[in-house]
Amino acid sequence: MADANTDPRKLKEDLWKKMADSPFVMVGKADGSSHSEPLTAQLDKDQVDTLFFFIGKDNRVAGGGKIMMQYVSKGHDFFACLDGDARIDNDRAQIDKLWNKQVEAWFPGGKEDPNLALLRVDIDSAELWETDISLGGRLKMLFGGTIRSDEAGSHAKVQTTAESSPA
Repeated sequence: MADANTDPRKLKEDLWKKMADSPFVMVGKADGSSHSEPLTAQLDKDQVDTLFFFIGKDNRVAGGGKIMMQYVSKGHDFFACLDGDARIDNDRAQIDKLWNKQVEAWFPGGKEDPNLALLRVDIDSAELWETDISLGGRLKMLFGGTIRSDEAGSHAKVQTTAESSPA
């Protein structure tokens, strides 16, 4: 992530790689009507700009609508804030595709669990930060001093890269 002019598809690939390594995302209603909670993102490389979450039907975001999501990479060197539209999408083929042992641990009834819902979030936009602090910047952090912007990493704003939104 060199700067805000980087190709949105490349930024998406970087985000997906980070999320594949550590898929935990804080998810909440965009209107702030409830606190965000940690959910595990299910990534489908075939669906651009979409995150999936297996949730209980009684989850606070199960009603859908505008969602805000915050992500921090495992190494704490990559951050993202994403917004999008959420809705329940219990497409059986998609559930089968994303199902795994970790999900099964939360839903003892398996794919037929009466509380199971697949939340689909179509991402509208994102802000991404990468804290690849230069060696000089790291020394300043250790010994005091002001870090210049060229020593601090990068930041980008990205709109959806999807060709068209789902109906």
